[in-house]
Amino acid sequence: MAGRCDTCTYYEYDEEEDAFFCSADMDEDDFYHFMLQDRRTCPFYRNGDEYAVVRHQM
Repeated sequence: MAGRCDTCTYYEYDEEEDAFFCSADMDEDDFYHFMLQDRRTCPFYRNGDEYAVVRHQM
C-alpha cells in the first residue's frame, strides 16, 4: 500500500456519522478504477504528517 488510510490527509472523522471516511476528490470513474485495481496502492494517498518535511530537513 502506498500509505495507510489512518496517516492520510484525506482520512477525516465525521462527528455526525461517528466514523472515519476518505474525502479524496474522486469522481465515479476514479472510484470504479480504484476498486478494480489488483494492487493495494492508493493513487490519492497524501501523507498527513505535517512534520515529515521538517524531519527530512534535519
